[in-house]
Amino acid sequence: METEFTTAKVMTSIPSDVVALSDYARLAKEMIPHSTYEYIAGGSASEVTLDHNRTAFDSIKLYNRVLKKLGHGSTRLTLLGRDFRHPILLAPVAHQKLVHPQAELASVEAAEAMEAGFIASTLSSVTMEAIAAKTTSNKWFQLYFQESHEWTLSLVRRAENAGYTALVVTVDTPINGIRNRTQRIGFKLPSGIQEMNLINQPAVSQRVLTPSQSVVFQGVMADALSWNDLAWLKKQTQLPIIIKGITHPDDALKAQDMGFAGIVISNHGGRALDGTPATIDVLPAIRYAVGDDLLILLDSGIRRGSDIFKAIALGANAVLIGRPQIYALAVAGALGVAHMLRLLREEFEVTMALAGCATLSDINLDCLQGDIPTH
Repeated sequence: METEFTTAKVMTSIPSDVVALSDYARLAKEMIPHSTYEYIAGGSASEVTLDHNRTAFDSIKLYNRVLKKLGHGSTRLTLLGRDFRHPILLAPVAHQKLVHPQAELASVEAAEAMEAGFIASTLSSVTMEAIAAKTTSNKWFQLYFQESHEWTLSLVRRAENAGYTALVVTVDTPINGIRNRTQRIGFKLPSGIQEMNLINQPAVSQRVLTPSQSVVFQGVMADALSWNDLAWLKKQTQLPIIIKGITHPDDALKAQDMGFAGIVISNHGGRALDGTPATIDVLPAIRYAVGDDLLILLDSGIRRGSDIFKAIALGANAVLIGRPQIYALAVAGALGVAHMLRLLREEFEVTMALAGCATLSDINLDCLQGDIPTH
């Protein structure tokens, strides 16, 4: 187990046999410390949700459509009033210095090069200001509520001042899932890893519990985030707010009714509650519930351009890429992340072409084989 920050030597060129995102996962396993890899790759409990996030995508079948003229094709779209080259954003992933010394600065450089949206984590290894200074592309800030509203609001003001154009509030982990793989390996953050946005945060007060009280219910959950906190946040900023971690139609409707700008359908990459359905499985019912107008992003399990196509066909506007971003960063830094994005984008465009879709608006349920339950 590492006791201080360590990282493997990063490749300066992309090996010729790296032709898919799975190749980055394979190389990352060889290049970063074992306990770090287990921490990144692992899910919660028995990892049922982690595994199903992938197999659910594989179970969806596509129609190959022929003899269509697609020379006018494009993957461009508008999200929250801003233009995007393609429906792929880099998800907020914490502690990127675990795998590369440039951390998020390398990832956002890659996003800039590939015209991909970037979402900076509250728990990033460099400050949100340093990340923002590296890009002119679309950038959002992922917000974890802090112990006090005052400190939470200070993060929001910093994000506004740094030029972030949306907030993504993560709500699905008021308490971490039981991560047995991480427990078995004994992983702890190395001493060289800091959450730079939270330096100088006031000390967290500890609740004093009686022997009859639960650490979970009377401890952690007593101060957990609620819909009232989100309503308070909405009054504090003009930035559009996206709620990340939705997997139930009723929660999606609640977010919509409260006037939030959108949602991210996410099960935290299988790292929160084990046994929840794959995000792609709940997407149709959520889209059906909220109608056509609410912005829906989706993460958890996307490894191919065809997965992006399936997500859009089932109702997502765009997708977020999490673990593959980190694997590519570990292997080849900014070059690796840019190459990973290029692979996804090319696979997505090829899928569109073979499915007979020139634009994102052409991608719909008719592209998929079989009946898709929506409720």
